[in-house]
Amino acid sequence: MTTNRAYPTPFELGNQNQTTTWADCIPFYEKLAEDFPNVLKFFQIGVSDGGVPMHAGVITTDGEFDRDRLKAAGRPIFFNNNGIHPGEPEGIDSCMALVRDFCLQAERRAALGKTVFLFIPVYNVDGSLNRQNTSRVNQDGPEMFGFRANGRNLDLNRDFIKCDSLAAGVFNRFFTEWDPDVMVDTHTSNGADYSYTMTLIQTQADKLGDGLGPYLRNTMLPEIYTQMEKRGWPTCPYVNPVKETPDDGIEDFLEVPRFSTGFAALHHTIGFMPETHMLKPYADRYASMRALVEVVLDFTIANAGQIQGLRAAARTAAQSKTQWPVTWKADHTKPSTFRFKGYEAVYSPSKIGNYTRLSYDRSKSWEKDIAYYDNFVADVVVQTPKAYLIPQAWREAIERLRWNGVELKTLEADQAMQVQVYHVKSVTSRPQAYEGHMFHDDMQLETKNESVQARAGDVLVYLNQANARYAVETLEPLAHDSFFRWGFFNSVLEKKEAFSDYVFEDSAYDMLQTEPELAAKFEAWKTAHPELLSNQTAVLDFIFANGKRFHEPEWRRYPVFAIR
Repeated sequence: MTTNRAYPTPFELGNQNQTTTWADCIPFYEKLAEDFPNVLKFFQIGVSDGGVPMHAGVITTDGEFDRDRLKAAGRPIFFNNNGIHPGEPEGIDSCMALVRDFCLQAERRAALGKTVFLFIPVYNVDGSLNRQNTSRVNQDGPEMFGFRANGRNLDLNRDFIKCDSLAAGVFNRFFTEWDPDVMVDTHTSNGADYSYTMTLIQTQADKLGDGLGPYLRNTMLPEIYTQMEKRGWPTCPYVNPVKETPDDGIEDFLEVPRFSTGFAALHHTIGFMPETHMLKPYADRYASMRALVEVVLDFTIANAGQIQGLRAAARTAAQSKTQWPVTWKADHTKPSTFRFKGYEAVYSPSKIGNYTRLSYDRSKSWEKDIAYYDNFVADVVVQTPKAYLIPQAWREAIERLRWNGVELKTLEADQAMQVQVYHVKSVTSRPQAYEGHMFHDDMQLETKNESVQARAGDVLVYLNQANARYAVETLEPLAHDSFFRWGFFNSVLEKKEAFSDYVFEDSAYDMLQTEPELAAKFEAWKTAHPELLSNQTAVLDFIFANGKRFHEPEWRRYPVFAIR
């Protein structure tokens, strides 16, 4: 590799095993923007939880940088996000070199045509400042790098829906305002050993749907794989083995909306998450990452009109959907095949414990077709309501809807409304905190029609709008990454009033005489739990929770209501 003598990057100046620091990266771009003001605009977009400025840059071939004018002109937008995990810094370094080359090379700039190159140089700025060389346990270089988590010890690639971090709030607004057509978010992979330096996660095609999905699967991906092969970086799907090794097949990674590509899908953006292989030399990972970004950019430039047309059609279709898939699962009855180049798996006794360990023998390579489970089917499908009613008290949910361009109508007067309500019968949460939340994995719901009193200031979310998908996949509680699963509405799961046993004993007996439905439930409960009849607290708790006399309407009632 030849170092560019003008504006060299730390990677180029070093031994090709160095990555830039935030303190060097930002001035590098500021200097380029100062020296090439008609090529690059570089600007601050927010501040992280750690109080560190966050930046973005825009490159155009004609020096037009105004977002509103670019969007009004229908200019295609390609977005390159880097450094969400600063211990995986290939994208940070390759983006610096690519932007520098746009500034210096008129022919490269001209090739953009009308396409806008939008980038975030380092997304997780907090993690980039937490530098060491030990946190990436299995990774081959660089010599020093940043840390996966941000200043609040959050993984930002789990935060795009819940937005616990300031960075995610900044990203939500930035992404919505720019509305990119294609996104590449750069990463490094853990996992099995194999011959490929570059592996690729794409927005799951079936989940993307609406014309975009088939186009991604049948047109865009084959061309990306072909061009990467021509550049000397053969690429395979992200190696997500269905068993222990790739030999038995791999399955598409289901990138739900907490991840960048899943979040992008809510905006009908085609997303890619390239994952270079951790065990390959850093210089190779850097080179393959730059190749991947350029290949996807070239495809976007050449096919921007078709991509934009498909996105527009998807948004139009979203406005009249009668059903929405909100969870997906792999269809193991319809595997594809992929010609995979792997290494022989070896099982041998561990030297540190009484078990057999896995390793790979790189001297024994193999190439064969393996099962590739890239077809997914809808698992849970909901009927599309006319609108959702969200009481203004749930401001965190309303705020995130606004960040993502969802159109909201604020009620101007109090009014009674007939709605469909979810009641939560049971919830199973993860036993340990997941990214700061007790994530709700499983739930049972029942649906009832009720009258609720809406107040002036509450909001309606009508679904005959272009951003319906974001609203449905966050407000339907069963969706993969709904606000409910992340605990936005946990307070409704807690009954607020209680009783004194010695007083309530008489009331409980009276309730059983006057509430036939309660009496029937209690008889069934006694039959199912005879061992609890000697437990006064258990008996009274059941009657208190299931009777009508002391019912709390808000308890276990999901507070977002559907209007049919």
